[in-house]
Amino acid sequence: MSTVELNKPVADFEASATDDQTIRLSDFQGKKNVVIYFYPKDNTPGCTTEGQDFRDRHQAFEAADTVIFGVSRDSVRTHNNFRTKHEFPFHLISDPEEALCKQFDVIKLKKLYGKEYMGIDRSTFLIDKDGVLRQEWRTVKVKGHVDEVLESAQNL
Repeated sequence: MSTVELNKPVADFEASATDDQTIRLSDFQGKKNVVIYFYPKDNTPGCTTEGQDFRDRHQAFEAADTVIFGVSRDSVRTHNNFRTKHEFPFHLISDPEEALCKQFDVIKLKKLYGKEYMGIDRSTFLIDKDGVLRQEWRTVKVKGHVDEVLESAQNL
């Protein structure tokens, strides 16, 4: 599977999400812009804040004809609990086999307390209604990030 490139079409995918949903990128083609944000783990401080920021600006994204999906390697069950607890109005995609993570090239070598491991590099991607990748943010810092993504979505 090739990775995504700016200003090129993103290959269609199918993934399991919260509420027993199956998400296909092609379902939004010609209808909505799509924000896909990858985050390391449910119920951790940075990931919770990022999700809450997307939640708090959800209506503005909707006004910009943009849907939001969060992605991590957590299970659908864990995602359902995380989504309910924080009242996220968007679906969370479960990617335990890392198919989407590999497609978007977000698995990177990370360090925590001196130990190295492979994990998700917090990243966000904005795909237009034609299925073309228009913007990407890698190694994201949470503070102020969602506002930047929203502004880009509004400018499509």
